Amino acid sequence: MPQPIRVLLVEDSPVALAVLTRILKASPDIEIVGTARTGQEALDLLPEARPQVICTDLHMPQMDGLELTRRVMSTSPKPILVISASVQEDDSQNIFQLLEAGAVDIFPKPVGGLAVSDPKIAQALIDKIKVLSGVTVFTQHRGRSPSANPGNPAAVVPLPLPPLPADVNPRPATGGVLVIGASTGGPQALYTILSQLPPKFPLPIVCVQHISEGFLQGLINWLGHGCALPVTIARAGDLPRSGHVYFPPERQHLLFDGAGRFVTRSGAPVSGHCPSVTVTFESVAHTFRRSAIGVLLTGMGRDGADGLLTIAQAGGMTIAQDEASSVIFGMPREAIALGAAQHILPLNDIAGYVIQRCMTGRSRL
Repeated sequence: MPQPIRVLLVEDSPVALAVLTRILKASPDIEIVGTARTGQEALDLLPEARPQVICTDLHMPQMDGLELTRRVMSTSPKPILVISASVQEDDSQNIFQLLEAGAVDIFPKPVGGLAVSDPKIAQALIDKIKVLSGVTVFTQHRGRSPSANPGNPAAVVPLPLPPLPADVNPRPATGGVLVIGASTGGPQALYTILSQLPPKFPLPIVCVQHISEGFLQGLINWLGHGCALPVTIARAGDLPRSGHVYFPPERQHLLFDGAGRFVTRSGAPVSGHCPSVTVTFESVAHTFRRSAIGVLLTGMGRDGADGLLTIAQAGGMTIAQDEASSVIFGMPREAIALGAAQHILPLNDIAGYVIQRCMTGRSRL
């Protein structure tokens, strides 16, 4: 029988700490090896507690979550999950600074005090910790590292592709688009790619990121401060503009009509997610065909794998992030197994390679 995951809880609110403790103690797969009310207390506990995952709040006395994350990453790197109720614009920006400092993911703090009893929230938190217990931890931000050799990306021999679905063929090809899908580890990976793109990048960029409700605007603000491109939420009926970055609205799938305009649609989750990477990828393939570039980044599960295959079938260019640079290699691995990834690249090489293909015209854009 596998050993339970060792978790350190860092939370200054007694009520919130009691709620989190009750949720995690209900799982036989998790052992709480310590609790702390400040970042400094957490640091003092590390040698004895030996946690596999640290769950921390943002705001705490003496040492906040940001400084704690920096200290942990510089001395004893471990997966850190930020659990916070801070969804206001200013605070959510600070939360993403924790991701930049090395934290892996964020999760909304359960609300309702000791009366909180939503089993879905409890299970989601437990599942998140299970995922984080096996992730790759990167000890420094990977934002602007130069590409080692973007002109010679790792190529794979793809499996034979089945024919493109018949309903794709009548669609008119429209101007190009770069579409990116990501899950766990995605905010940091998106920062890395977007911060390397020039202000006059010739394509619109559409990003689908799995993220807890309430944190999307904070992600957009954080990315907007870190790159030279405008970052915004897509609006139904708008035509995407070159050099602009778009995200789906929360809890809505993002698609395109035959003229290339945004379509937003409420609907059931696909591959467990709404918005779904695969839904957007498949719509991009149907609308933009050979003028599409699809990129699938780090993440758990298989959302986006089938969609990346559809882009490849339509004649577009497809890229999957490699295992060494992925926080979790689940989604890229699934795409590679399908033969959907024409190129498998380290994270730091993706932007440079896309720029090169766009500028030389070899991507048929």
